[in-house]
Amino acid sequence: MRYLTSGFAAPDPAPPVPATRRLFTECLDIMTTPVFDGLRDGDPVALARLRVLQDDLTHQSEDRHRVEALTALIADKVEQYGNW
Repeated sequence: MRYLTSGFAAPDPAPPVPATRRLFTECLDIMTTPVFDGLRDGDPVALARLRVLQDDLTHQSEDRHRVEALTALIADKVEQYGNW
């Protein structure tokens, strides 16, 4: 988690804030079975989790460099599966 960056940016030497750790955990949960299978199948609960995560990432003001890397990952999934 400490070395999470987007592109070839140098990692921040400071540890991630607790809110970023929580968002990272939620990203991992969404990207694994069974939640990801639910996204592919159009499950409303999985899609709602994706929407909430996207919103939480947007409103996270601390640790922006790590949050931007997570946002890029989730934005791709929103584009693929978030037809709300």
